[in-house]
Amino acid sequence: MTLRSQIGVVRRSILSGLHRRVVPLGAHGPIITFSFDDFPRTALTIGAKILEDFGVRATYYVAMSLINTTNNLGEQFRDEDLASVLEHGHELASHTFSHLSARRVNYDAFERDVQSGEQAIRQKIGTCGSGNFAYPYGDVTFRAKKEIGSQLVSCRGTCEGLNGPDVDLNLLRANSLYGDIDGVDAAKSLILENEKRQGWLIFYSHDVTSRPSPFGCTPRLLEAVCSFAAARNMQFMTVAQVMRDLGQEPTLRVNRRLRVGDGLPCATEVSCSHN
Repeated sequence: MTLRSQIGVVRRSILSGLHRRVVPLGAHGPIITFSFDDFPRTALTIGAKILEDFGVRATYYVAMSLINTTNNLGEQFRDEDLASVLEHGHELASHTFSHLSARRVNYDAFERDVQSGEQAIRQKIGTCGSGNFAYPYGDVTFRAKKEIGSQLVSCRGTCEGLNGPDVDLNLLRANSLYGDIDGVDAAKSLILENEKRQGWLIFYSHDVTSRPSPFGCTPRLLEAVCSFAAARNMQFMTVAQVMRDLGQEPTLRVNRRLRVGDGLPCATEVSCSHN
């Protein structure tokens, strides 16, 4: 392991231990959640179809500035895809507005981008989003974990591992689901470990194609993981569903500096001046 990697491990360990907002998982596990970041259209047009065949619904963490664009992950989501996510019972969560790294800008700029992302979702779909959030690139700072974490229902990172018996809502652990079918054994091991520990396992990916980016997976891998988990009668839930089971209000508490008054209704009561 390089010195840089060692420093990264130590930093993630310290981040995981500080500014925690903990709730017990209790007897709710084992749970498996599939999530997609950004999101590329194939995560919906291909990925959702695979999941739905197994009765699974996913959490889509959307960075609204990517709408109707194309990048190294392929074509990104379109306007109509946001409605489709909700119509099919999936969750629409936030990933900032500009897909901004918390480690590359000052905190105030990052907070504004988180707020802009939440507001953009509301403006597009006409109601509040779920209040759940994922850090772009998995980049988290100590201040962001403390401040952003306190404003949202949950914040997900990319630190590997399982959630439980105590769940840190300020930094949910998640595991990448990347590559082709050769990655299925690692995913199966996580599923079995999660079953043993009665925990909460979160997978994340991006595009879902036969030739995925380095940050996506093939349909074969996604289907194999779903099939294995379903055969073991795993409980599949979106992040929002888990939050409700854990007694966390699905209200958005971000954007305290903004005012209500843009005429768009929220699905639930807002717990501060704005969602």
